[in-house]
Amino acid sequence: QTRLVESGGGSVQVGGSLRLSCTASGYVYKNGCMAWFRLAPGKEREGVASFNSDTTTTYAQSVKGRFTISKDTAKDTLYLQMNNLKPEDTAVYYCALAYGYVDTFEPEDFAFWGQGTQVTVSS
Repeated sequence: QTRLVESGGGSVQVGGSLRLSCTASGYVYKNGCMAWFRLAPGKEREGVASFNSDTTTTYAQSVKGRFTISKDTAKDTLYLQMNNLKPEDTAVYYCALAYGYVDTFEPEDFAFWGQGTQVTVSS
């Protein structure tokens, strides 16, 4: 059984920073793409950043230059460093894991999901 657990969410002011973590446990698909998605009230789920096993990364245009995704393979932990946060970044952030390489932000391409962590940015 594969399990993903996120942590690191919270409330910050505009311009602040947060670092999210996602630790995989159980059977971990080592070659699987890991990604961060977010869901804001009244909006569709949005892919934020992804990290493939060949270390290629992909970012949503809205977070480029502000967010950095990284992974500690030894710890099976994915990170999302979020800087210069804006109110529009407010959402529940979810970690996701695919069986293999994924170069899209299609939720259907990811097999496993965490429970989510809330990020709130206030002005």
